[in-house]
Amino acid sequence: MTKMTLGAHPYFLGFDQLERMIEQAAKSGTEGYPPFNIEQVSEFAYRITLAVAGFSEDDLAITIEDRKLVVRGRQPKPDDSRVFLHRGIAGRQFMKSFVLADGVDVVGARTENGLLHVDLERSEPDPVVQTIQITKG
Repeated sequence: MTKMTLGAHPYFLGFDQLERMIEQAAKSGTEGYPPFNIEQVSEFAYRITLAVAGFSEDDLAITIEDRKLVVRGRQPKPDDSRVFLHRGIAGRQFMKSFVLADGVDVVGARTENGLLHVDLERSEPDPVVQTIQITKG
């Protein structure tokens, strides 16, 4: 039995990029740190919220790389003069990535009470009807 891929189906022409995006999403960011939520805040708006307690705005970076939203957190060098009797707060670097569909754009990001909120909007494409001219060959 052969596996038929989405891009190989005769009715789905040009969807090989979608298949690559699905594979990329399955591979990216499966580790659980930092914990995050994804919520739909309206019909065309989403919010990704990451728990980034201990990170300042300067420790965080948000980029879009090839339709992939990447959030990185870097902690400053630890202060060796501090002596911990118990250290239960994670202080490690992280990288979390989310694959964005075409038409989904980042409209803002802010921190609040140890949470990083990244707001996204999906534009609704206008329906297009196109007539193709048939020529004699």
